[in-house]
Amino acid sequence: MEKDEIRRHDSFQSFDEICSIAEEKQVDFLLLGGDLFHENKPSRSTLVKAIEILRRHCLNDQPVQFQVVSDQTVNFQNAFGHVNYEDPHFNVGLPVFSIHGNHDDPAGVDNLSAVDILSACNLVNYFGKMVLGGSGVGQITLYPILIRKGSTAVALYGLGNIRDERLNRMFQTPHAVQWMRPEPQEGCEVSDWFNILVLHQNRVKMNAKNAINERFLPRFLDFIVWGHEHECLIDPQEVPGMGFHITQPGSSVATSLIDGESKPKHVLLLEIKGNQYRPNKIPLTSVRPFEYTEVVLKDEPDIDPNDQNSILEHLDKVSGLIEKSNRKAVNGSEQKLPLVRVK
Repeated sequence: MEKDEIRRHDSFQSFDEICSIAEEKQVDFLLLGGDLFHENKPSRSTLVKAIEILRRHCLNDQPVQFQVVSDQTVNFQNAFGHVNYEDPHFNVGLPVFSIHGNHDDPAGVDNLSAVDILSACNLVNYFGKMVLGGSGVGQITLYPILIRKGSTAVALYGLGNIRDERLNRMFQTPHAVQWMRPEPQEGCEVSDWFNILVLHQNRVKMNAKNAINERFLPRFLDFIVWGHEHECLIDPQEVPGMGFHITQPGSSVATSLIDGESKPKHVLLLEIKGNQYRPNKIPLTSVRPFEYTEVVLKDEPDIDPNDQNSILEHLDKVSGLIEKSNRKAVNGSEQKLPLVRVK
């Protein structure tokens, strides 16, 4: 909404708040599920603001406590081929890892996305970018970023957005999607790795061919961060019989006035030790309030459908929604004009 006088700063304030939470909680890294940008070619103003926020929060002299032990030239396919905090010319204290979504996907002759710009600035570790090799439906191989901190080992798989119909067909074609498991290392068996997948695809089963079924994913995964869907379903949900849990963080701002977007927005603080994890959801307080309600006129006894005034009186409840939104305002945070939709 960068052309909207009132809402143009909303998404930057949310992003800034998310980075501030990461700093305050002293997290090891920040993980983004795609669509950092809403446009494939973000405006200069948007790009500059995004770079400013990342530079302000990510460049500092906090020590990074984990190591990347996989082949980084395979993980990070840019000209430099290593994780950003290992560059001796930069002081990266908060590493950010991101895949691309369907809004900021790679395009053009050189197959570049807006995330590649942040990657070239050494502000973001861009991973999960697939070159669809092979013939027919194509073939992809997922190599995890292997991260070790103390005795905890995390294998982080990323899969940037691929057209849903195509990825759906790939998952149903033998050997089209290859998952590389970590090689056994000294004091670390394959079973010791905590396996995370970040992906950015349709999840809701409106049309089975146009979404990715959770059951397509391999059972060795422990935790899935599902991007793309905007509704915030932050509490990890177990998928029966599959052995993994899924969190759907949703978008950090409401991009459309629908019911799913009116749920409170959160980020998830994930603590991992060995094969155990502890989720801790944190509400975002800078998000513009959004009240949504549906009114079915025929179900309202006090309305005469032929009398316009009685309908208007009933719909005056909108002002009640604005009151409700103001009451919810967190103490100390500035009150923002709420978004309201009555259907």
